[in-house]
Amino acid sequence: MYQEQLDALIAFASSDRFKDELLKAKAEYFAGTGEVFEDDRSFEMRMASFLDYHVFDRVLPEHSKTPAQVFLLESGEIPQEALAVRRGLVETRHSLWEVRKLSKDLVRLRGLFDGKDVDVFERRQPTGLKKGDLIEARLIPVGGRYLFSSAFCFHPPEAKKPIAKELKRRRKEEPGFSTRDFIWAASKMRLKWERYRNIAVTDIYAFDRKTI
Repeated sequence: MYQEQLDALIAFASSDRFKDELLKAKAEYFAGTGEVFEDDRSFEMRMASFLDYHVFDRVLPEHSKTPAQVFLLESGEIPQEALAVRRGLVETRHSLWEVRKLSKDLVRLRGLFDGKDVDVFERRQPTGLKKGDLIEARLIPVGGRYLFSSAFCFHPPEAKKPIAKELKRRRKEEPGFSTRDFIWAASKMRLKWERYRNIAVTDIYAFDRKTI
């Protein structure tokens, strides 16, 4: 039921009805996270992240709602189980997370912005995921549990310290800072690190100066 409703939402948000807004969302997302090319190793994942932004986060000016919210609002008469899934699709949690624990069907994460732990139930855990990793991910509530969306951004271990330092600075000097802008800035740095492996991670994840 979850996958069926998610596929229906993506088809809805990608339809001709929202074509112009989809293009605007694409331009906004890649302006904020860095332009991606087909030969980039993270191309498919970046496209998935862009689609997540369009579907779950970006407010449609005409509706003052996200595509996911419009999808729920226009549900009509559908089974309660399907309706419950659609409600979950408007309550996703997108953040930077530290992996705290891994077990058979569970990944325990700690949010970098709120410091709270959350358990994600996932039988097919992301390849290479390990304790201590710093990731960008979106969590979708389904049936009282959280699942991962299909989009991830894995930051290198050496990026943890500069990210934590910048987060501390913003909390002190910029109360109410945009977590989305912070996530996007880190994502842009991750893309640069992917392309320039000969440059030190700390020189790329340099929030206090322009990088490459």
